[in-house]
Amino acid sequence: MKQYIDDAFLLTNKTAETLYSDFACKVPIIDYHCHIDPKEIAENRKYDNIAQMWLYHDHYKWRLMRWNGTEEYYITGEGGDREKFQKYAEALEAAAGNPLHHWSHLELRRYFGYQGILNGRTAEAVWEHCNKIIKEKKMNARQIIKASNVAVICTTDDPANDLRYHAAIREEEDFGVSVLPSWRPDKVMSIENAAFNDYIDKLSDMSSILIEDFSSLRAALKVRLEYFDQMGCRVSDHAFRQIQYAPASDDEVDGIFIKVRSGGSLSDIEVARYKTALMVFLGKEYNRLNWAMQLHFGAKRDNNSRMFQLLGPDTGFDCIGENVNLAGFADLLNRLDWEGGLPKTVLYSLNPNDNAAIGTIIGCFQGEGVRGRMQHGSAWWFNDNKTGMENQLISLANLGLIGAFIGMTTDSRSILSYTRHEYFRRILCNLLGRWAEDGEYPNDIEALGLMVKNISYTNCAEFFGFNK
Repeated sequence: MKQYIDDAFLLTNKTAETLYSDFACKVPIIDYHCHIDPKEIAENRKYDNIAQMWLYHDHYKWRLMRWNGTEEYYITGEGGDREKFQKYAEALEAAAGNPLHHWSHLELRRYFGYQGILNGRTAEAVWEHCNKIIKEKKMNARQIIKASNVAVICTTDDPANDLRYHAAIREEEDFGVSVLPSWRPDKVMSIENAAFNDYIDKLSDMSSILIEDFSSLRAALKVRLEYFDQMGCRVSDHAFRQIQYAPASDDEVDGIFIKVRSGGSLSDIEVARYKTALMVFLGKEYNRLNWAMQLHFGAKRDNNSRMFQLLGPDTGFDCIGENVNLAGFADLLNRLDWEGGLPKTVLYSLNPNDNAAIGTIIGCFQGEGVRGRMQHGSAWWFNDNKTGMENQLISLANLGLIGAFIGMTTDSRSILSYTRHEYFRRILCNLLGRWAEDGEYPNDIEALGLMVKNISYTNCAEFFGFNK
């Protein structure tokens, strides 16, 4: 019987073990999409206990605890940190097959040297052990990031964000990790939301441009795009529940924007026309700046209205949504390509049934100059488990060029989540090793090793331009 999370964890063949130990585990991490607060890095947040690291921001863990019947008092409520840690340990014990069991124990091993098992009976001992390490090492945000062999972190930032914390980090010459903003324009895209006009007022103030129509909106966004670019931004990110490709004339879009600014309401087709025009404009700008464009879709958010009223968004009440209009994405990409403005693009769907469709769509828009110019993004959110990662990799390999893949990103709010890269790399090595040992790919360890290093680090650095 194999030991739980030993050196060969998730590696079921000798080739996989060699690929992981000799190639995958040695290259740095690029976390090109995450939700870590740059303030924590700028201020080098210090931690008093493991619950602060594990449970304060991680809605993955909150969902697991709710599933176990835990009172909200011990999840996001006023319960003490020790009590919350106990409740998480009790839920984790029942989580066979859930990646949280793997991730949590990888974190305990890699950051705290704890080789045992966390459950309700051991929680007190684990709590004392980890907190002793935190105190002895005076663990802080930057120390954890550097110990994780992280080279680049891309946070998630609104166009109206002043990026003050990124500016502060840039002034720290001895940190050695690039912490870069990512452009997340969901609020400017969401013209149907009640808060849209208030947001446009804020964007107007931040850009020093009076936004009166669609033309002045574009001018204001260009100001902010240029500032983000100066601050090292190399990637945008959009979250779509649905997309309708609905082209319209400039005059039509102008009228739609002015209508909203005047307090009017929009039809569904008017909303779609505005969003299409804005995406076309932004896509061309990303291409001009040589940024990559990430498109996340397929999530239905804030399903529990009662809990949304209590806790707000991003607290563990989202799910896989309805089927997404992938033809609309293809039409949008086609428009940008036809007009010479298609940027490097990464497509992610929360619905794993979209894997094959994504693979075929991106195959239509590959081209000269950039290897893997169009990417099928890593298994995301509810899919970043062993099965989801394997399925995404297999679909990508079946339909495209797996050797050009840009690999894993955490999409996490947890400062300890970098072991997810180890998790992904082990799964990758096991899959490639199995194909080699089964005679489905040449058992050339140097060629396989180069592929592993490329997928784990090099492709990503080149794709986003982090190596320049």
